[in-house]
Amino acid sequence: MQLGLVGLGRMGGNMRERLRAAGHDVVGYDRHPEVSDVTSLGELVEKLAAPRVVWLMLPAEVTEATIDDLAPLMSAGDIIIDGGNSRFSADGPRAARLGERGIGYLDVGVSGGIWGRKNGYALMVGGDPEHVSRCQPIFDALKPPGEFGFVHAGPVGAGHYAKMVHNGIEYGMMQAYAEGYELLTKCELVTNVPGVFKSWRSGSVVQSWLLELFDRALDADPDLSSLPPYAEDTGEGRWTVDEAIRLAVPVNVIAASLFARFASREEDSPALKAVAALREQFGGHKVKR
Repeated sequence: MQLGLVGLGRMGGNMRERLRAAGHDVVGYDRHPEVSDVTSLGELVEKLAAPRVVWLMLPAEVTEATIDDLAPLMSAGDIIIDGGNSRFSADGPRAARLGERGIGYLDVGVSGGIWGRKNGYALMVGGDPEHVSRCQPIFDALKPPGEFGFVHAGPVGAGHYAKMVHNGIEYGMMQAYAEGYELLTKCELVTNVPGVFKSWRSGSVVQSWLLELFDRALDADPDLSSLPPYAEDTGEGRWTVDEAIRLAVPVNVIAASLFARFASREEDSPALKAVAALREQFGGHKVKR
């Protein structure tokens, strides 16, 4: 199958190579010419035989503008896939605008990170069943072998919604491992913290791919001394909490993990200063000056 792929960064570039290894014809475009197969979106569309499929793997903040640039170049019967981490609420209006031109739209949540080229990607797809069926050979090549790793989650928006919740769960899992790591490092009894995490990789109910990746990080830097205590977020955790508020679903762990990331960015926390001042005022507790 032929596919246009826009965005050849850490995810998109590896996806291109996995698809080519599976025998698909991939024409890639990126703003960095050294990795791009063509020089423009127009040239990419020209190289694809109709009906075309173009997959975008771009940051959410530039996806909308890129679709607006791409749509006039495409024809009725073509399909645009957004595989980035766009907010699900953008998908319905986007599909409606493209539908006026006769262009189909799929939203695909993609998980697998930099390891996806080798291991395959978990794909969560939203859109019309006919469009999903047309693109199934691409999905089959990208997913891991076997029965798992792909779902047609529902209509347009469902793919990005599923990926949003996936990332919210990921926040909570990472925070649990992180808190356990800190507790182990503070304990007077445990002298081999990296070894403890390594022991959990097999036979333990907390074993996971995230645990394997954390073990790799500890192999490279056992006390994580080279890393600053700063964790960024790319939006999905916030959106998950927003939806939990809208639907009145208690997502205590996910919310706490998100707020922990916010706290990591405060070198000089006004809130903790206020706590220290109050403890001094009501209880005469010592404070560090």
